[in-house]
Amino acid sequence: MKKIVTILGARPQFVKAAVLSRIIKKYGLINEIIIHTGQHYDANMSQVFFDEMDIPSPKYNLNINGLQHGAMTGQMLDEIEKILLSEKPNAVLVYGDTNTTLAGALAAKKLHIKVIHIEAGLRSFNMQMPEEINRILTDRISDLLACPTDVAMQNLQKEGFDAFPSTVVKTGDIMKDAVVYYSAMVTEKSTIISDLSLDENQFILATIHRQENTDKLENLKSIFEGFSELTKQIKVVFPVHPRTKKLIQNFDIPDNLLLIEPVGYFDMLSLLKHCKLVITDSGGLQKEAYFNQKFCIIVREETEWVELVHHNFAKIVGCNAAKMLEVYYYFSNQLFQSDNDLYGTQVGEAIHTEILKIL
Repeated sequence: MKKIVTILGARPQFVKAAVLSRIIKKYGLINEIIIHTGQHYDANMSQVFFDEMDIPSPKYNLNINGLQHGAMTGQMLDEIEKILLSEKPNAVLVYGDTNTTLAGALAAKKLHIKVIHIEAGLRSFNMQMPEEINRILTDRISDLLACPTDVAMQNLQKEGFDAFPSTVVKTGDIMKDAVVYYSAMVTEKSTIISDLSLDENQFILATIHRQENTDKLENLKSIFEGFSELTKQIKVVFPVHPRTKKLIQNFDIPDNLLLIEPVGYFDMLSLLKHCKLVITDSGGLQKEAYFNQKFCIIVREETEWVELVHHNFAKIVGCNAAKMLEVYYYFSNQLFQSDNDLYGTQVGEAIHTEILKIL
């Protein structure tokens, strides 16, 4: 039986892995070994996903976190290399654009092990983002690049991937499968709406965690000014990322801004299902908003999910509080209508088929 090592470290990767690991298990043609780097180490950002979504337990837990980018990536690279030398897999599978993604791909490639990159080809064209650097480097050394969108395919074509010895395929976005599969379980798995006494369509769901927002206090203050203005109109529910929590301790928090601990996947799906709209700097949550037919306000200067903006399901406002309020009013008067299949169907099955081809 062929063996792959899947390397995970952050919330969105756990969600994506839940889909593909279930399909791998269903067919029984691949032995999957999971490494958890520990990049997201808070129980609410990590273990809860394994528990709730029935992801196979990691064989290896590296517990590498809380470091600067270089130290974190370097330690991961060192530890992953040792495991790969011991396990001798046919391929290594990585998701997305984190330090975990890059470390896993580099460790594998230097040992001449095939690299599979799920969510390949995405570009923000902002080299100030560490995620952009991780994406570009991981794509360049991958053997199988599973692209979620036509735009991702076009990005790789422009970068010359037609001439590289790799397989580039459009499979669709695996997070779509996760939302479809797990949404049916939300009612029995989550009580967060009643626990927080929230009313249908009467609150905004907000998340802020990206470095460009949390590392610049003026950006974070401007975002919270926007939240403060919005709370005069509607409640804002804000699951607080550990990084953000430390930075807002001295902020003036309005009564209608509800700060809560990070939530598990089913609670997040429930909040998405019942909210009025979403404000976020998370790429994954932009899509999850779309999958739940909610408009999204993007608190960044760009997005890799450009089709959401192109089709008017999301708008970019940066850290501008006035724009945030303006777009909120705009979306409040719009009806969400989508008959576009932007992200494919049965994506996990398509990726599994492509993996079998290269093993």
